[in-house]
Amino acid sequence: MLALDGVGKAGVKSAAGEERGKGAAQPMLIAQITDMHLGFDPDNPAEFNRKRLDRVIHLLAHMDRRPDLVLATGDLVDRGDVASYRRLREALEALPVPAWPCLGNHDDRVNFRAVFPEIPVADGFVQYAIDAGPLRLLVLDTLEEGRHGGAFCETRARWLADRVAEAPDRPTMIVLHHPPIDTGIAWMTTDPEEAWIGRLDAALAGHRNIVAMVGGHIHRPMVAGWRGRPMIVCPSTAPQVALTLAPMDPALPDDRPMIVAGAPGFALHQWTGETLVTHFDAAEDHAVLARFDERMQPLVTALIGERGAG
Repeated sequence: MLALDGVGKAGVKSAAGEERGKGAAQPMLIAQITDMHLGFDPDNPAEFNRKRLDRVIHLLAHMDRRPDLVLATGDLVDRGDVASYRRLREALEALPVPAWPCLGNHDDRVNFRAVFPEIPVADGFVQYAIDAGPLRLLVLDTLEEGRHGGAFCETRARWLADRVAEAPDRPTMIVLHHPPIDTGIAWMTTDPEEAWIGRLDAALAGHRNIVAMVGGHIHRPMVAGWRGRPMIVCPSTAPQVALTLAPMDPALPDDRPMIVAGAPGFALHQWTGETLVTHFDAAEDHAVLARFDERMQPLVTALIGERGAG
C-alpha cells in the first residue's frame, strides 16, 4: 500500500495514525527500510538489490505483529531513473500498510515525482509531515544532486522550524537520509561542522519533543546521540558497508573491505507513548534454538509473572 492519504496544511494524515488515534492498546510500530539502490544493475527487473528488497518487504508484510507504517529513508534507486522508481513502486505495493519515502543522494527529485506524484513537496523539496496518531513524523529532503553528502538549505530549514513550532508539544520523529554525525567510517561519514548541519540543528533548537531522528545512508545499523537527540541509523536492504574504523588515507589504498554481502536489514521502531525502542534485524533464515512450547512455558510464566514486583 502506497501513501495515498489526503494532504493537509502541514502534511498528511496516515491511515495508520487514524486507527491508532482510536485508543489502541498496543504501542505504535514503525518499520524502516533504507538504501534499496534499485537499478544498480540497470534494466534488470530481477536484479540482486530488488530480490533483497522483496525479501524484507515479504517479511514485514507477514510479521506476527504488522507495522503501522513503513519509512523508506532514501537512496531509493541507484541512478535516479524513472524505470527504477517504477520498479520501486511495484515492490512497495506488496506492503499492506502505508509506505512513506524520503530522498537520498542517489535520488532524483523530478523523476521521483513523476512516479510518486502523491508524495507532498514543499518549495520544490520532498518534505512533508505525517500525522501518525501518537507520533508526528517530519520527513526531510537532504538531497543535493551531484553531492554524496547531505544538504539542508535555508528554505528547507525554515520549513522544518515552522513545522516543529506549530506543534511544540507533539512527540515528533525526524526522518532523513543523511545522519548529521561523524560515524567513524571515514569514506562514508560527514563533517559535523558542515554548514547544512548547523542549519538543521538551529531549526530544532529549543524543542524538547523530538523523540528521535532516523536515517540511512551508512548501510549499517548505528545509534548515536546528536546534540541531545537520539540518532538511529538503519541498515540497508542493499549490501552493507564493512565495519572498519581505522583512519583512511585516500592516497594510500590498503585493501580494507568496504562493501560486504551482509543480509538485507531493516529496523522496527516501537513508540510506547513515553519512549522509542528500536530493534534491528535482517531478512535471513535464523536457526531457532527455542520456541514457546510446553517445555518453555514454566520459564515464560515465571519471567512475566515477576514483572512489576521489583
